[in-house]
Amino acid sequence: MRAWTLNSGFGFENLRLEQRPEPTCGPQQVLIRVRAVSLNARDVMMVRGEYNPRQKLPLVVASDGAGEVVQCGAEVSTFQIGDRVCPIFAGLWLSGPLTQSARRSTLGGPLDGTLTEYFAADAQALVAIPKHLSWAEAACLPCTYVTAYRALVEFAQLQAGQWLVCLGTGGVSLAALGIARAIGVRVIITSRSSQKLARAVALGAEHGIDTSHTTDWANAVRALTIEGAHHVLEVGGAATIEQSVRALRLGGSLSLIGVLSGAQPALDLRPILMQDLRIQGVFVGSRETFLRLLELVTAHALRPQIDRIFEFEDARAAFEFAASGQQFGKVVISLT
Repeated sequence: MRAWTLNSGFGFENLRLEQRPEPTCGPQQVLIRVRAVSLNARDVMMVRGEYNPRQKLPLVVASDGAGEVVQCGAEVSTFQIGDRVCPIFAGLWLSGPLTQSARRSTLGGPLDGTLTEYFAADAQALVAIPKHLSWAEAACLPCTYVTAYRALVEFAQLQAGQWLVCLGTGGVSLAALGIARAIGVRVIITSRSSQKLARAVALGAEHGIDTSHTTDWANAVRALTIEGAHHVLEVGGAATIEQSVRALRLGGSLSLIGVLSGAQPALDLRPILMQDLRIQGVFVGSRETFLRLLELVTAHALRPQIDRIFEFEDARAAFEFAASGQQFGKVVISLT
């Protein structure tokens, strides 16, 4: 089989499409023919050597995927040949809080990832794909949608009529927009592109703030919401978290899910203290969280927003495009 790997070092130039032995299927495992893989900021950072410079190589890259079952181990009764499935991000995180062992079981680093023609996984580390989703759409669920769902529903516990701010129009922010609309939460989107803001409003955002013109967007959020947002989905990191904090109302909360602009902000802690704010890091989620997300996706027929689909042989170009920041939603690699 073929797989995209890093062998000699980090960097897009070191991505190689190589022949590897097809994985064997253990008694409690399932062999999957991968049909689509979506890319996350984490995958880009991993390939560049920015996410974990000590990551051992060789490594099969990428964390998300969707495919069909082609073989079941002798002890597997939950799936059968032909089923459509997604692997969970952390194979040992089935329920409850994150553990050290679960954190070490993540795909695309430290364990081999999904950008391969065949992939073996424990049956307990898989979920069934909703029938209304294509392969490409389903491949966007494991990291992006689980992260957004855990941030909005499980951590922030947002209710209908409350305000959410999503930074940018990447995969997680647009996933959060879809989930928020499904549960009646009002959404403000920020972006430096007026065209992307118009598309986000067309998808259901109530307001768009063009941060290329409105640099103090925290005050703009407070003006639109009267008291401030109930929750901010923070993906920017060092360059944006100060304004994200200022955009919150008393008792508001912030989910930290990305550090695209850096990881070491100069942050005034007093507003967090004096406004009774909560900040929570969100490291994707468990299989149990994934299953709850799937109930919402199915009930509301949610579909991930995909910008471009690349062929398997063009995976390096897909990574480069994902790193450019041009996309509106997800970048997907097709193996069909």
